[in-house]
Amino acid sequence: MTDNRTRNRALVRHVLLPTIFLTVSLLGGVRVAAETGALVFLPPPLVTLVLAVMLTALFVRAGAVGVGRWLSAELPALANVSHALTLAALFFASAQTFNSVLPDAGLPRWMLSFFFLWTLWQNQFSAFDARRLLRSLAALFGTAFVVKHVLLASLYAPGGGWLKRLAGFALEGGAAATPDAQALAPATGYISFFTLALYVCGLLLLPPAPDEEASEARPLLTERRNRIEEEADADAVIADEE
Repeated sequence: MTDNRTRNRALVRHVLLPTIFLTVSLLGGVRVAAETGALVFLPPPLVTLVLAVMLTALFVRAGAVGVGRWLSAELPALANVSHALTLAALFFASAQTFNSVLPDAGLPRWMLSFFFLWTLWQNQFSAFDARRLLRSLAALFGTAFVVKHVLLASLYAPGGGWLKRLAGFALEGGAAATPDAQALAPATGYISFFTLALYVCGLLLLPPAPDEEASEARPLLTERRNRIEEEADADAVIADEE
């Protein structure tokens, strides 16, 4: 049973987690054009990298990721390389998740980017644990997903009349491009939803440290050993008194 648990944990750390985060990194930049149905791959903007850095700092502060336990001089070199690649995949997956829910251009993109920046900056000075951080991320990404793939998608949909063009002109800040130029197929929303779900699953599977179970079991064994020693000392004292 112990061997199976160790093997499964190793598979999760070295195979499943990197696969999940690399898949998120790939799908986060995928868009489907409404008119042609062609796949368009957008690289993560600079603001998403900044957001990913801030989010990674929150992971460390909340105890969701213990960097000192993932990367340590006591671990084998191969394990450190594997753990470093997993953490790098987590970083780029975070950046691409922001890329998936942020609008691709115009005023809405900057508004949501400022919303993310302000929220993550405030959270840097708040008391956080891993569970609360996950709920906060679900709310942030859920809000951005609804704004981009529900509200803005209906705005940029073909055939909206003069009201759609007027709203699009206001949102684009007077840009020369028409709203129809940014129209995306509904498949883009499904890809983004799957990307968010996969990213959250990866966060749920990500342990604070590779040896989390062993580190939790060690204090229990120590406490049990101390209790046995205390009971033995108490029995010895009683025997001496008798």
